[in-house]
Amino acid sequence: MTKQQFVIGLDGGGTKTAAMLADLRGNVLVEETGGPSNFQIIGVEKAAATIYSLMEACCKEIGCSMGDVACVTAGLTGAGRAGDQERMRAGLLQYAEQRGVTLRDVRIESDARIALEGAFKGKVGIILIAGTGSIAFGKDQEGVVHRVGGWGRLLGDEGSGYVLGRDALNAVTKHLDERGTPTLLTDLLAKKFNLSTQEHIITAVYRENFDIASVAPLVIEAAEQNDAEAARILNRATFELTEHVRAMLMKLERASRVRQRVPLALIGSVITNDNVFIKILRQKITFSLPQIFIVQPEASPVYGAVLLASASVRKTL
Repeated sequence: MTKQQFVIGLDGGGTKTAAMLADLRGNVLVEETGGPSNFQIIGVEKAAATIYSLMEACCKEIGCSMGDVACVTAGLTGAGRAGDQERMRAGLLQYAEQRGVTLRDVRIESDARIALEGAFKGKVGIILIAGTGSIAFGKDQEGVVHRVGGWGRLLGDEGSGYVLGRDALNAVTKHLDERGTPTLLTDLLAKKFNLSTQEHIITAVYRENFDIASVAPLVIEAAEQNDAEAARILNRATFELTEHVRAMLMKLERASRVRQRVPLALIGSVITNDNVFIKILRQKITFSLPQIFIVQPEASPVYGAVLLASASVRKTL
């Protein structure tokens, strides 16, 4: 009699890691949560320790062994490049071997990749992510994954929290210099962060590693109070994010050679709250791209990791 096999999916970031153990049909049997696993910040060994402990906890919950886990797929923050994925994969394998365990199949993906898989449960679709950074991923009818954006704050990240915050600070500096339009952002920045002078702002940004993305909510607050500069910033940001979706739609249509209706899921702290920013973005996308219809994600990113792990096992059967 063939022994039952399982898969484990993980979704790891800078503050916590979620894990799911499921059977090969995708039925979730165990869910666990642990500490951070962003290996770019805490290092490969500490991230591997977090992942391994969650795997152990999942197996213990149902009484299976690590040998019963046919595939482990972890979607991690900072794992967008192949070299980083392989470095983390090797680190996890080594960590397990040091404890006398040989993992059968380990796959490291980006957190965006598992979010895409979960959002549409493996089907065709686009996700637009706007948090501290911005990026779009899409999956075509052949299962090929496409990417737009994700160039980082120096080259891209248009429409992200970082760029909103940066543009807000720029508007404030121009106001203080009297070379720009007066803006409510100046008062909001002073009240929220006690940054009211040139010296305060320069010291915070260049010497104290001030979190520029933390200013983004002030742009939305000011825009909701009809501030012209804040409205201009949001207008540019929503245009750029709409262009991410437009470019991705073209990639999918080129791949399928047919014009089609495509679902879009919005993900990330900047575009998932009910505010003026998300309202403008939704309006621009639906007006300029009628093939797109906006939906809620069907499942979580960690379940997307489970689906990828299950698909990996099916390929070997």
